[in-house]
Amino acid sequence: MSRAVNGGRPRVRVVPAAGAVLYRMDGDAPRCAVVHRPRYDDWSLPKGKVDAGESLAVTAVREIAEETGFTAVLQSRIGTTAYPLKENTRKEVTYWSALARGGAFEANSEVDEIRWLSVEEAKRTVTYALDRKVLTRFAEAPPARSVLLLVRHAKAGSRSEWSGNDALRPLDKTGRAQAEMLVPMLRAFGARRVHSAPRVRCEQTLAPLAEELGVTIAVEPALTDEAYLDDPAAARARLIDLAAGKGVAAVGSQGTAIPGMVGDLADLAGLDVGDTSTKKAGAWGLGFDGETLVYADYYPSPLPLR
Repeated sequence: MSRAVNGGRPRVRVVPAAGAVLYRMDGDAPRCAVVHRPRYDDWSLPKGKVDAGESLAVTAVREIAEETGFTAVLQSRIGTTAYPLKENTRKEVTYWSALARGGAFEANSEVDEIRWLSVEEAKRTVTYALDRKVLTRFAEAPPARSVLLLVRHAKAGSRSEWSGNDALRPLDKTGRAQAEMLVPMLRAFGARRVHSAPRVRCEQTLAPLAEELGVTIAVEPALTDEAYLDDPAAARARLIDLAAGKGVAAVGSQGTAIPGMVGDLADLAGLDVGDTSTKKAGAWGLGFDGETLVYADYYPSPLPLR
């Protein structure tokens, strides 16, 4: 990946990477994983470069597993750091908070030691100031007690070229590919349940995920565009109910309902999430504390980085 700059100066090559503040709970307090890399003799947060065919979220989960031995579920996006590697090359690392689900550490070629520390201990241990900044942002973020993934249906061709009932309009070839690519991204965030507005294109978008999880898609009539416009409060209430269920839910909906619900929930919580318009196959990671939205992260595409 490279970016042009003005004035005819050399283009800057960007190396994308992803990582996380991997944590587990010790009572009410998180213990964060920091890793020692013998090659550099440093202490850092787990991270690594994007492999071909990966999205950033998938990279983060893979790197966590490779460096620490733990499976992880991504939660809120913390931010992106950048630093130079060499002349005209910069590395950009996107970080998430990530809950450790299970596993065990074994020393490997990249990491020979792992420590689980309080946030303050971790900040004193890591070698780099950028890692300390990431840990500070992790500590300052309000905790989410439940997480939901809200997904707009993938591409379904032109409505004007479809002569049948619009509720039955299916995904096109591009949309089917987007639906397949959503699977690893949504699984990186721990999706276990699948729900969808009763529109064929919405259900087909999440069908590959449901098949991989071995679950059925639960139909949600309150989450269509028409239902939202008729009763926004009922749509929001249903979304909050789904978030509160056991395990992370992936929920399929449409291009009017999704921006409306996210915007409404953000306004009620006093959050500034910016523009809530959502591209086809785009998704929102929504974190809740009870009925209150505490974060809303937008992922415009499940496609891998080029």
